[in-house]
Amino acid sequence: MYPTPSAPVDMHPTPSAPVDGFPQPPYAPPSVPFQPGSGAGSRRWSTGLCNCCKEPSNCFITCCCPCITFGQIAAIVNRGALPCAASGALYLLLSFTGFACLYSCCYRSRLRAQYDLEEDPCADCLVHCCCECCALCQEYRELKNRGFDMGIGWQANMERANRGVTVACTPPSMVGDMKR
Repeated sequence: MYPTPSAPVDMHPTPSAPVDGFPQPPYAPPSVPFQPGSGAGSRRWSTGLCNCCKEPSNCFITCCCPCITFGQIAAIVNRGALPCAASGALYLLLSFTGFACLYSCCYRSRLRAQYDLEEDPCADCLVHCCCECCALCQEYRELKNRGFDMGIGWQANMERANRGVTVACTPPSMVGDMKR
């Protein structure tokens, strides 16, 4: 019934002949253990979901007209494949049907995949269906904190990066010699 301890046990047997006319699937190799930074969302968001007031102007615009903020996010996440105005217009049309949150949750998933961000505080679709404005504000702040100028779009951001212009602040210049 059981193999004797002296008999070797084949851990990866070869697939058997078809049974009932259906071929047997090949056995999968042993899985690779999880390693941090492997695309499973190991990095934290730069700001929290409910930190909308860290940037009051964006919070106001997003609450009044979320299609503007969504269009800016989509233009960066899509890497310029779809212009800001087109993404925003599609979001606006979908908002009349109630499906805008499903459309925008796809972009949150893309953003998380691009920057290896954790799915926090819950699934992307739940975040967008329950807290749409907060989610859009968080995504906007995340891209802005990563150096994107959200008002100029993907192409202008890439031109800026190629010229070597950075968004980060430069240190103040010192007048005279430093003395202790």
